[in-house]
Amino acid sequence: MGGGDGKVFTLAQVSEHNDRKDCWLIINGKVYDVTKFLEDHPGGDEVLLSATGKDATDDFEDVGHSDSARDMMDQYCVGEIDVSTIPKKTKYKPSTQPHYNQDKTSEFIIKLLQFLVPLAILGLAVGIRLYTKSS
Repeated sequence: MGGGDGKVFTLAQVSEHNDRKDCWLIINGKVYDVTKFLEDHPGGDEVLLSATGKDATDDFEDVGHSDSARDMMDQYCVGEIDVSTIPKKTKYKPSTQPHYNQDKTSEFIIKLLQFLVPLAILGLAVGIRLYTKSS
């Protein structure tokens, strides 16, 4: 198990390590020095470099890494991140989801009404036509 000797880093400290000679990432609350791994990363070094200076947990999880990739991470762990230094908006991305879904819901209702209202008018017209024809 990689230790990092219980060191705790701030986001500002980790953000300084953001190039090919010195690259640190934050994943699941831990800080990883992936400098030596850059050229061996199957997804290329650009992906890792673009994930510096922020909580890269979502980026990491979205790719769907293998168990062996996860096991390999321990050797690169240098410590933990002080979560209070990570801005809330990057840490809690899912909280923006419900608002987005509410917009989608009203959009869906509008589309539904655009379909149902003309149908109701057509039904009413046909009903009136049949009613007046029969009397």
